[in-house]
Formats: sequence, C-alpha cells, structure tokens
Amino acid sequence: MTIAVIIPVLNEVRCIEQTLSHTATLGFNDIVVVDGGSSDHTCAIVQAFADRLETSPATASMRLLTAPPGRARQLNAGAAASRCDVLLFLHADTQLPPNARQAIATALSDRTCVGGRFNVRFDSRRLPALVISRLMNLRSRWSGIATGDQAIFVRHEVFERIGRFAEIPLMEDIEFTRRLKRAGRVAALPDQVVTAFRRWEQHGPVRTILLMWTLRFLYWIGVSPHRLQHFYSMVR
Repeated sequence: MTIAVIIPVLNEVRCIEQTLSHTATLGFNDIVVVDGGSSDHTCAIVQAFADRLETSPATASMRLLTAPPGRARQLNAGAAASRCDVLLFLHADTQLPPNARQAIATALSDRTCVGGRFNVRFDSRRLPALVISRLMNLRSRWSGIATGDQAIFVRHEVFERIGRFAEIPLMEDIEFTRRLKRAGRVAALPDQVVTAFRRWEQHGPVRTILLMWTLRFLYWIGVSPHRLQHFYSMVR
C-alpha cells in the first residue's frame, strides 16, 4: 500500500518547514505540496527542502506544484499528480502522529473501509483549546463528517470514483466526507494530529467557534458556499 501526502499551501512560511521536516520522517511514499500563489518565501522553502530530500536516504519523494488558489483546487491538483494507492490530505500547520502511516494501513486493511480521519488536538493546552478539540472529535464521530484539520485520508480509486473535492470556496472537506461516507465505512482513528490554535486565538475562541458553527448550519440548510465565503475570511 503506497500513501501520498497532499499539502495545500498559501503563505505558510511560519510553519511549512516544520511540517515537511516531520512528515518526511514518517515513511510515506510521496509528498506533494501544492502552492496556490504564495507571495512570501513558502515556495523557496519547499523547493529547498525537496532538493535536500533528493540527496538523502529517505524513502519519500517530494514535489512542489502550483495550482489556481483555492484549497479544493489545490488538493485535486495534488491528487492528480500522484499514483499512490492512498491519499492523505494534510494542512500546512498540522503535525501527524508518529504512527500515522501504520494507523492508516491498519484501517484500510479492512476492504469495506474507504477512508478515514484522525482525532485532532491543538498545540495549546488552554482550556478553550481542549474543549473545542474534544467537541470537534465527538461531532465527527457522531456525524461521520470530518474537517480538513483532522487529516482526511481516502483510497485513491474511491477519491476518483466519488468525484474528487467539489471546487467550492469553502466547506469542501465537509461536502467531500458527506459523499465519502456513502461510499463505505469511514474510520475515525483515535490517534491525534496536532494543529495550530492561532486562528482561534486571533479572533477569540468563543467568537470563532460561534461563527464556524453558524456557517456550518447555514451550509447544512442550503446556503451556497459562495455566499458564505466573505464571512469565512474573517476567521481564515
């Protein structure tokens, strides 16, 4: 079973090197970074890291691609560039657990399992961070729906069969996992990814979570993601 990690980036200079350094040690076969038009030094950092990886004994290959801006477009472009059996979609500010590859392989050893996601925790030990991550994991386990923060993975052939990510400006992760769970069993792995809490701290945890819940409720009742995009930019 070969596994590719797809990482969409846009001005991620403060975290991308740490994420690549960590991910490259985990035994994945392919790492595809897809830039959506960064204006900082993100691409230079990624390319320099990929060049170093070429001369190292690491098993993973790494490539930098470009795509039109938009997380769904970038994820689809990265997936199209890989021939691996499994695709793992990772945010640039998220660290996978050390056993991520084995956890995915074990979950997918069950042929009825089409994909899955990890539990999430934040890189802050403050009470709001602990409460929000616990609620995110409980909601995901109850609903079968995952967000990009949880490092969604999927069999490549299933990804193509159900139509890839819808190229909408937001909620692409929720829309995708809604379709994914109709294709078969989705594994809710207890292993934790660690993601940045900065977005929540920047605008205040309570304000941010209320806005996110409101946006998701409006999406569930049929409001177009294109109409919701303006409000999402307030917490992006």
